[in-house]
Amino acid sequence: MKRREFITLLGGAAAAWPLAARAQQVGEQMRRIGVLMNLAAADPEGQARLAAFLQALQASGWADSRNVRIETRWSAGDPEHARAYAAELVALAPDVILADGGTTVGPLLNATRTVPVVFVNVTDPVGGGFVESLARPAGNATGFTLFEYSISVKWLELLKEMSPRVKRVAVLRNPALASGGGQLGAIQTAAPSLGVDLRPVDVREASEIERGIGAFARSSNAGLIVTANTLADLHRELIISLAARHRLPAVYPFRYYVTSSGLVSYGPDLVDPYRRAAGYVDRILKGEKPADLPVQAPTKYELVINLKTAKALGLTVPETLLARADEVIE
Repeated sequence: MKRREFITLLGGAAAAWPLAARAQQVGEQMRRIGVLMNLAAADPEGQARLAAFLQALQASGWADSRNVRIETRWSAGDPEHARAYAAELVALAPDVILADGGTTVGPLLNATRTVPVVFVNVTDPVGGGFVESLARPAGNATGFTLFEYSISVKWLELLKEMSPRVKRVAVLRNPALASGGGQLGAIQTAAPSLGVDLRPVDVREASEIERGIGAFARSSNAGLIVTANTLADLHRELIISLAARHRLPAVYPFRYYVTSSGLVSYGPDLVDPYRRAAGYVDRILKGEKPADLPVQAPTKYELVINLKTAKALGLTVPETLLARADEVIE
């Protein structure tokens, strides 16, 4: 090889080395986050939760396709989809996975005990076996709880305030979930002092919702409490329409039921925990472990009342209740 050719080759190689080094450095900086949602991709509530997470993540310096790749899957409340997507996300070897609700955490932890999992809106993570304790999770999962079962008592109290004539109350729940029994149990403790007879309406699939509510609605002085569960969330429009058709005053666990014409709701802000979860994801990406991050409780609760629905049911909302409301829809 001639001297000039050798120098040219050497110079080209020298110029290429920094490019290769920079490319490798960029590759090392690119992280991966998995997201497993329990609603359908077309559900605006699910989109609002995901948007809040992504915005808070970006505020911490993590932007999709710039220094992090975000893989999102939507299980739409289907246990088979949740299991399949959990395995799929784990196979991608992400740095951390965000889990939306208890129905997604179980499949994820069955698929991995090493990939960090940050869960959001889980009712009883200790009872579900997801963490050893709230203060010391101990394993590869931590996150944010939905609420304590005692909040369910508030639903019954609200129903009696809205409609004092109510004597019989259906409690719509999914018995396949441990939280279904926990919420019902809390309501049962308060029922005698409020002069109410309770009837659990167990629904494991959509077809049971209309049949169960329709059968109960034949009784007089009846009311409805919808407990927090994914099946009810997915079919909330059906439940709200059935309550209206049968003229049942109903209390719901979350705001988006009332913005869809439900009567009244009391429960945590479901979007805020996704912003807070982004903070945990950021800390994990920077080297902290889920075992060292305590499980946190909600910080915001909302009482929402729909006056139009109250009027349609012939109810007069007490002024004291309106004064306590965080939002009144007219």
